[in-house]
Amino acid sequence: MTASDDASLVPLLRRIADALDRLAPAHPPSAGLQDADGFVWHADTNALQAVPAINHVPLPLLKGIDLVRDILLDNTRRFADGLPANNALLWGARGMGKSSLIKSVHAEVNHARKGALALVEIHREDIPSLPRLLAILRGNPRRCILFCDDLSFAGEDATYKSLKAVLEGGIEGRPANVVFYATSNRRHLMPREMVENERSTAINPGEAVEEKVSLSDRFGLWLGFHGCPQDVYLAMVEGYVSHFGLQADPAKVQAEAIEWAATRGARSGRVAWQFVQDLAGRLGKTLAG
Repeated sequence: MTASDDASLVPLLRRIADALDRLAPAHPPSAGLQDADGFVWHADTNALQAVPAINHVPLPLLKGIDLVRDILLDNTRRFADGLPANNALLWGARGMGKSSLIKSVHAEVNHARKGALALVEIHREDIPSLPRLLAILRGNPRRCILFCDDLSFAGEDATYKSLKAVLEGGIEGRPANVVFYATSNRRHLMPREMVENERSTAINPGEAVEEKVSLSDRFGLWLGFHGCPQDVYLAMVEGYVSHFGLQADPAKVQAEAIEWAATRGARSGRVAWQFVQDLAGRLGKTLAG
């Protein structure tokens, strides 16, 4: 094929590309912050997707985390009132209600003051787009909880550097109407072996480790979640059974709940909820409300 043949194909290819663009579905417009109480950020389209109903657990059903519950609730109430509030990192054991607590606290505050706060979820892989999201939220009259579930970094991932700058160190700083809540299984958001590797290979081990763990220092609140003893686990089960009005022999429910946890090798709020779903299914009951 000669150069002239290539040139003659260019207009045809352009027409094909234009036709495909016209056939492609248009991206939905970004939702406004007054459209709902919950949103999901889509970095690929620079758009907020409204969530009509946020899936949350009533706050009284979250057992065994009373101290961290009260701390986060107080911090969130102050934020809703326009007072200074801290970013919060909820870290620790799996299934103990870290993300559930954030959604429940948001619902509790909005129940007392309708529409006071918007909950905006950003996925971990979209953290590099955080400055673009904050540019949308900055200056909006509505106050927003920016929520990232299961936040962690590994290997050569340098995304944490941009997050550090956005949280506190950037020239603009965190917008006054935004607070950042994140959950993680790791206190310093990075695996121990990653930190140890930095310590063993760096020219200045102390500085290398400080660079890796300083991200967690950007969170004014560190709220730890730990595995629960059996009595707390059974209180979780009892709370769900009572809340949903499941009619079953308490002694039998307790024995089955203990066996359920033993087969999974763990006791947690998530395990308690999974057991209650199984129990309700066997009883032919729905878990509405």
